[in-house]
Amino acid sequence: MRCLLVFLLAALPVFSQAVWKETGVEVSFDPLLDIPASFEIDQDKFETIFACPEIPGGTEEEESDGDENPFCFSWMTQDRDRAVFMKWPLGRKTKFLMFGGEVPCEEVTVDFNEGKVSGVSISIYNRADSKDVGVEEFQQRFLNTGKEMKQRISGRAMSRKPDAKQGLLTEGWSWFDRQSMAVLERNPEAAQGSLEFLRLRLAPRGASGPIANSVRSGNDSRVRKSDLPDHVTHQGGDVWIRDIPMVDQGPKGYCVVASIQRLFEHYGIPCDQHQIAEMAESDARAGTSSLAVMKLLGTIDYRFKTRFDVLGIEFTSGRLYSVKVRSGDRFDPGSEFDEKDFEKQLVRHIDAGIPLLWSLQLGHFPEEPPISEQAVGGHMRLIIGYNLDEKKVIFSDSWGAGHEKKKMKMHDAFRATTGIFTITPTIN
Repeated sequence: MRCLLVFLLAALPVFSQAVWKETGVEVSFDPLLDIPASFEIDQDKFETIFACPEIPGGTEEEESDGDENPFCFSWMTQDRDRAVFMKWPLGRKTKFLMFGGEVPCEEVTVDFNEGKVSGVSISIYNRADSKDVGVEEFQQRFLNTGKEMKQRISGRAMSRKPDAKQGLLTEGWSWFDRQSMAVLERNPEAAQGSLEFLRLRLAPRGASGPIANSVRSGNDSRVRKSDLPDHVTHQGGDVWIRDIPMVDQGPKGYCVVASIQRLFEHYGIPCDQHQIAEMAESDARAGTSSLAVMKLLGTIDYRFKTRFDVLGIEFTSGRLYSVKVRSGDRFDPGSEFDEKDFEKQLVRHIDAGIPLLWSLQLGHFPEEPPISEQAVGGHMRLIIGYNLDEKKVIFSDSWGAGHEKKKMKMHDAFRATTGIFTITPTIN
């Protein structure tokens, strides 16, 4: 009967869920919430469902940023295995809605695996984008979403409580039946009026991938340290870690927390950039300094069953050092971290399947492909590989499709570096 249902759905005409109204662009995500049928949507049908409408007589403020994207989302990878909906490219009047318009949301990520939807993550509230939402509205979104999910998944709802021993730092509800699974979670302090994030994630019951893994509880979704070398690929002199999920930091200064989210998703840890930003007390415009990240991760890494290490950091201008003492807010320099150390640590960690968090100054050295001339200043990206024959590092930026795998000369990469760190799973 389910196969017949899917066939009939495929045969029906597909109408765009994005419309232009006098108030702006409205996008309904109800097709993604029609589970389990929504898990049969492929990339081509997805593009049809979420084609972006032309804005009649739109002003520059209401139109997109000029990239002529025909969709209301952006593909995060050239393979079209992740799509992200964000409001800012569509204009400030954009509305994201679900459940017949009953619940507004802020940002949506959709994963695909083997040509079908394998996971959906919906940010219903986050501190950076929901500044005008008060406690009453937050709680109403939480209750309405829970009520709707109860009707869509036949299995019994289970309370989800914070459990630091399991690396679970959220609370909410989860639902499972034979075909579908979902979790609605918020920061535990939200019940007392301290609002940080509220998100809904859903996936097919047997799916794999970053979002699907994050729906599962406790250590069931975690990647073991011993499995990480399986993700290392060798091709034409390039050695790199494949399948690291792409996250777009958007217009916010979230390069640090977006890079950390990519690592956590790679390790199967259910934590997004908005939750990390809360812990880091990140400013959406100013970002997060390397020193602040060093202090943050040195404090919280144990909660996620990971180990944070500082390989080298700039204590004085232009020179990197290891860390001799790390206690609370105290970080004392050890021996100098030179270019040989840089290459040695890079090769050792990549061979073990461990990406490196790389803070640097942009705009000083050439990259492949070339970076925009306007891109200068402090930044964080991931080093995901190397090519010793070419003496180059392979890296990835949290800027979406086209930024999955890029290169820079090893010598230039070292000179641009202001800090290099690792986060490693402790589950063997």
